Amino acid sequence: METAAIARRRRPFLAPIWLTVLLLVIAVVVALEVYQAAATTTVVVVRPAESALGSIQDAPLVPEGEQRAERLAELFGGTAAPGRIAAIYVAATRQTQQTAAPLAARLGLHPIVVPAADVDGTVARALNDYRGETVMIVSGAMDRVVEALSGSKSGAPAANDYGNIYIVSVPMLGSAGVVQLHY
Repeated sequence: METAAIARRRRPFLAPIWLTVLLLVIAVVVALEVYQAAATTTVVVVRPAESALGSIQDAPLVPEGEQRAERLAELFGGTAAPGRIAAIYVAATRQTQQTAAPLAARLGLHPIVVPAADVDGTVARALNDYRGETVMIVSGAMDRVVEALSGSKSGAPAANDYGNIYIVSVPMLGSAGVVQLHY
């Protein structure tokens, strides 16, 4: 009987070790969730390039617009990470699709065509589908896109101003930052 009592005393009590391991696993899972939630999505917002004015409802790009689309591809067509464009959203218009075509070809992407009037849906889709990545949205309503992303009004561009680019950094936690460039 005495040997049974001694044998019981010699076995280590493992509950503190198991509890420590369990708490460590929980801490790692929580840290991974916070890290994923803290990802920042970068959205490049571009207006469609110059198109022909006239009686055509959805006019094609003019030569100046085609040159601007090529410059856009040169600016953002780097295929190396980080900052590589992961997706291009275009409105269902000819000029937005033609503006994005050289960049999409350079990156090997197929632009995602969205309804032109559904700015909020496009923004939500881009932020959900490409969290933590860089995406481009080519839209004739770029001021509304920037406002939906950042909450700040950028103002509508002038009728003949096609060279504005807005880069909006949208963190999952905190407020968005906006940088305006001209090309």
